Parts: sequence; structure tokens; C-alpha cells
Amino acid sequence: MNTIRVGLVGYGEVGRLFGAGLKPNVDWVGAWDQKFAGPTACEEPVAHAAQHGVVACASMAALCAEATLIISAVTASQALVVAQEAASDLKPGAIFLDLNSASPATKQAAASLIEAAGGRYLEAGVMTSVPPYGIRVPMLLGGPHAQTLSPWLKALGMDAKVASERIGVASATKMCRSVMIKGMEALVLESYATARHYGVEDAMIATLQETFPGIDWQQQGSYFFSRVAQHGKRRAEEMREAARTVQEAGFEPFMASAIAQKHDWMAAQAGAGHFQALGAQPSWPTYADRLLAARGPAANDH
Repeated sequence: MNTIRVGLVGYGEVGRLFGAGLKPNVDWVGAWDQKFAGPTACEEPVAHAAQHGVVACASMAALCAEATLIISAVTASQALVVAQEAASDLKPGAIFLDLNSASPATKQAAASLIEAAGGRYLEAGVMTSVPPYGIRVPMLLGGPHAQTLSPWLKALGMDAKVASERIGVASATKMCRSVMIKGMEALVLESYATARHYGVEDAMIATLQETFPGIDWQQQGSYFFSRVAQHGKRRAEEMREAARTVQEAGFEPFMASAIAQKHDWMAAQAGAGHFQALGAQPSWPTYADRLLAARGPAANDH
């Protein structure tokens, strides 16, 4: 592909990192985000885009009119909506790289829309947090175009490996991993905060360290609290897609559903302002103390 023009759908953390990583290697980078327009327009993302040489497009149609590679990086609940909107305005042959954490059935539905519109759909399962990797984050590709396009994405700086020519394999791998990783996050939040309430956190973490010596449980706890406090809403949506993945396999998603509830709860605590002014790189006890204080005085009786 001689001219590479990248359109980012979603200009949050992931979109910004991909925009910054790709810009030196492509001809144009634009972005569309619902925050760019309408009654709830936000000046910050538009200013950020301008500062980093990313064109803030006025609509999805405007983005699609320019882009030869569209990267969808939105919340899980919007993954299919974005594919539907983009399908109306895609350039013939445009590549639609779907980074979203969605179930296999959701990815298959999105692929059908893009392919029917004359685009080339490429599923991606992003296998760990995008920071600090940026565009080098490990990802699995899926779909009939994966084998052809993976060397091209690698040339742009991405760490992309082909999982399957079938849509859904990469996302199933991602979703099953998410049940474990997001589940660990939810367990740590609940276990650590409860241990802090009873004053047994040091003894409890010591036993974890003895059982699993390869993990620094203090440091890991701080990382988990921080990430869920910042991105709980997005993680909860991902876990609802994970629950859908479990259901698609014929199982009741007891665990995935509970994990989504825990992440939603943590997002609500952040939204209520309980984690304001924590300083740089706060430790997990700092987060836990804020959660304990937010319960009210009656909960301190034990």
C-alpha cells in the first residue's frame, strides 16, 4: 500500500498511543471521537490531537473519506456500533483493524458488516495493557486477511502475530485471558481492602508471597488498584463481553459477570471523587483507605 492514511476511531488512551506510534511511519493520521462534537464536546482531546499532529475529524464519515487504515479502539459496548457506522462510508478496500475487547460473535458480526461494505476486516486480540508498549503491544490477528496484512502491520511497528484465518479465534483467546486477569484484579481489590479493614494485610500478603514467590504482591496490588480506578468502566464493559463469550460456549458466566460488577463498582468510586489528589504512583493501601473511608462510620465497627 503506497499511501497509508490512518483513521483512529476512539481518541482515548489506546487511540492516542497508536496515533503517536504510527505517525512517523504513515502519511496522515486523523481521529474521530464522540467527544469531539455535540453538546458534550470536550476541548482537551481536540487540543491534544492538534498538539500531536492528529487531525480531529468532524464525523465518522469525514474520517472514512480520508483513511485507508481504520483502527477501532473504543469501549467494548461500542465495538459493533463503530463497525456499523464505518461500513456506510468506507473507502473500497480500506482495512478495518478492530482492537476492541469483544466476544467472538461480536467480532464476526462486525466483520460481516465491513466485508459487505467492501472493506477488509482484521480482528485483533490485544493481549496485555497497551501502556507501556504502545503500538508494540502484543496482539493476535484473525480473519482471511490476517496472513497477508500481518507483515505490513509489522513494518509499521506493530507486534502482530496471526492466530487464525477464522474470525473469533483471536478474540476468544483474549476474552478467556481477560477472565483470569480482570478476575485477579477484582479479587485483589476485594481481598486487600477487606484485609486492610481487619488490619491483617501484612500477614495475608506474606502468605501470598510464600505461595506465589514469583509475584511481588505489594507492587502488583498497587498496579491493579491504580488501573481499575482509572479504567474500571472500560474493564467492566470488556468483562460483559467476556461473559458473552462464556455464554456463547454454553456456560453460565458466574465469574465473568461478578468481575464486571466489581469493576463497575470501582469505577463508581472513582466517579464519586474518592481517589482525587492521591499523588504520584499511590500505593494500594492509599486506595484501600479511601474506599474504607467512603463506607461511612458505621462500617468501621468490627
